[in-house]
Amino acid sequence: MMKKVLVSLVLASCVFANLSLAQEATSDTAMEQADTAAKADTGVADTTAQAADTTDADTTATASKGPDAPSGTGSGGEQSGHQVIKEKFIEGGGFMFPVLVSLIIGLAVCIERIITLNMKDVNSTKILNDVEGYLSQGDVEGAKDYVRDTRGPLASIFFQALDRRTEGTEMVEKSVVSYGSVQMGLLEKGLTWISLFIAIAPMLGFMGTVIGMIQAFDRIEAAGDVSPSLVAAGIKTALLTTVSGLIVGVILQVFYNYLVSKVDSLVNDMEDSSISLVDMMIKHNVITNKNS
Repeated sequence: MMKKVLVSLVLASCVFANLSLAQEATSDTAMEQADTAAKADTGVADTTAQAADTTDADTTATASKGPDAPSGTGSGGEQSGHQVIKEKFIEGGGFMFPVLVSLIIGLAVCIERIITLNMKDVNSTKILNDVEGYLSQGDVEGAKDYVRDTRGPLASIFFQALDRRTEGTEMVEKSVVSYGSVQMGLLEKGLTWISLFIAIAPMLGFMGTVIGMIQAFDRIEAAGDVSPSLVAAGIKTALLTTVSGLIVGVILQVFYNYLVSKVDSLVNDMEDSSISLVDMMIKHNVITNKNS
């Protein structure tokens, strides 16, 4: 099931990436046409009087901004959150896609771990009371069948303890500790992948920023002039990847801390219940020592 979820999410991200690339190509073409038209207007303006050119330029800018303002806006005159996110994603460039993939895969692992850990969380008090009921009647096999049919790592540890009852108290305790370590490792499964994406998402963002700054300086060098608008546009595009990487890292860090606390809670419950089980087995003379 986990593989199907990951494949579906990756395919969805690929489709979104293709759509974003198409929109980016369209927007780049429109920007190039706008730059060409602006340069042509500037050349014409230099050949006329400065006062008349200033007045005409202001009138033309005001008229051009008027019809374009309603486009891409919602009913309230402002862009929706989805449109803003998509626009910023396209402006961020190619490094936004690895950051997005890190978020998708990281969230998929988090969701799978949350579902799995919640399924392993059982009522330990009820299990202990039921097992004690079987042991008080001398029905050890019934207790083994009960914990065998009960889900969760705690029931598995109980089964191992009951199954080693004829090997002495020391062996029962060793089996509880050993199998408890195995169950703890299974509970922590997948957390390393989440911590990996928490680390690489900001790093990918920083890498995109550095490459974006290099490209911005290349454009400045090619233009031969330090234009404020050119510098600001390059820095803005470069910093978008850093912001995105940090956001992904923060989101995954919240899920990671929740999962770690959930695992710690389950482990503490297993340790406490296992000690109670051993004491219970000794109380009801279930454990048979080798020397007896």
